[in-house]
Amino acid sequence: MQTTTLTAKEIYLEIKANPSRKKFGFGKKAVLVNIDPQKAYTCVDEFKTAYETDPKQMDYVNELAKEFRKLGWPVVWTHVAYMEDASDAGIWGTRTDTEDSLQNIKFDSRRSEFDDRLEIDKVKDVIYLKKMPSAFFETQLQSLLVWHQVDTVILTGGSTSGCIRATAVDSLSRGYRTIVPEECVADKHESYHYANLTDLLLKYADVEDVADVKAWLQSQGE
Repeated sequence: MQTTTLTAKEIYLEIKANPSRKKFGFGKKAVLVNIDPQKAYTCVDEFKTAYETDPKQMDYVNELAKEFRKLGWPVVWTHVAYMEDASDAGIWGTRTDTEDSLQNIKFDSRRSEFDDRLEIDKVKDVIYLKKMPSAFFETQLQSLLVWHQVDTVILTGGSTSGCIRATAVDSLSRGYRTIVPEECVADKHESYHYANLTDLLLKYADVEDVADVKAWLQSQGE
């Protein structure tokens, strides 16, 4: 095993600046999957479980969603919420039981609500409730992608080390080109965030600047 005195952020930036592997690249048609941008994870002044990497993250997500709608491509939003007794959280909900715990994000609670800054089209966009890390697990996402004949999955939201990573691995495993706009994902600590961006970049996805993702989307409408 290699050892280093570099931080996770320094390692990521070094690899990003000197890529050793070719990119998967964009395909012909994409889906935008916005993973759990709900108040439990975005309202940093209100909830201990919330996190923020880039203060403009919600703005960037809105910009990407607008470009997708212009193209008539699917926009997906996921969120998590659980029953009063948390029996639908499974083993994942057994490690802690505090007001901040995952399984205590209840239906119709403030923690379950999408961030107020988001611009969600409740007529055209798709909203899925999920219970586990991956947006593919026991949701209709796979069927949606087949119907829309997409070959590229673009992921935003959080956390980088949790649901983003889990969804990226599932996306790759299903044969999709997977893109993570760097400014559009976040985590609780920069160490987890950058360590997992490094893993994603080396193994499972292309990590791109959001400006480059937006430029590609705009080029598809020309």
